[in-house]
Amino acid sequence: MDKQNLTVVTEFILLGITDRPELQAPLFGLFLTIYMLSLVGNLGMIVLTKMDAKLQTPMYFFLKHLAFTDLGYSTTVGPKMLVNFVAGKNTISFCLCATQLSFFLVFIISELFILSAMSYDRYVAICNPLLYTVVMSQRVCMVLVAIPYLYSTFVSLLVTIKIFKLSFCGYNVISHFYCDSLPLLSLLCSNTNEIEWIILILAGFNLIFSLLIVVVSYMLILVAILRMNSAEGRHKAFSTCGSHLTVATVFYGTLIFMYVQPKSSHSFDTDKVASIFYTLVIPMLNPLIYSLRNKDVKYALQRVWKKIYNFFS
Repeated sequence: MDKQNLTVVTEFILLGITDRPELQAPLFGLFLTIYMLSLVGNLGMIVLTKMDAKLQTPMYFFLKHLAFTDLGYSTTVGPKMLVNFVAGKNTISFCLCATQLSFFLVFIISELFILSAMSYDRYVAICNPLLYTVVMSQRVCMVLVAIPYLYSTFVSLLVTIKIFKLSFCGYNVISHFYCDSLPLLSLLCSNTNEIEWIILILAGFNLIFSLLIVVVSYMLILVAILRMNSAEGRHKAFSTCGSHLTVATVFYGTLIFMYVQPKSSHSFDTDKVASIFYTLVIPMLNPLIYSLRNKDVKYALQRVWKKIYNFFS
């Protein structure tokens, strides 16, 4: 296309989840409730792991950062989506779209590797309990979360800059409820082969490498548990990693369903459903899974409530 015929895109129109007017109000109420539960749950988990002395362990250090990334990408997407339910025109500026994409990538990629770091933590706790405090020192824990944040920031900036430096055709309707890389690629006039390969390679590496760490860790955990003579010991070992295994299975399962579909059945509508699940529903479920399945968290919550009650009584 001739550059003289290109229209400068200054804003994008987000099609949102549905174009049916009768569903706007019910969906707004539903997703507002989900987002508020996610906000309260993840903020509560962050505060709880900071306040309670018994939760100052590597496991809860990673859990705090998991809650932070959940809160990060749900907040990157949620408020704008909720505004679009009640706004007359669902637009997002060029700069805000780029910002939304970059922050979303930072948090979603960080979560992948924090989940894998948590699986390594559970492997050390069960397979090498005597060396746990040495292997999972404070410095090691800091490195295991710092590397994902730095790496995800690099990937986010690379992908975002590559996309937004290319020319858009003037058609500015994004078939999604937030600025994601794949819907944006379909609006570009420039040759997208390079950025498509970059996204494919990085997405494949992020998903496969982080999942491999999780799978290998739990295979070694399973072998160690099966070698235990005590039924009580096996039950305790399973209970220490049950919550994380549930969270990892749901998160990776959703991503695999989204990205490993046959092209014949792949559509933006399917992407929307999967995106709703991992951007809004999973961040709401994670604090519930850890609070309902974890006695330490429940007891810590009770202690904090007692402190609050005593303070005000």
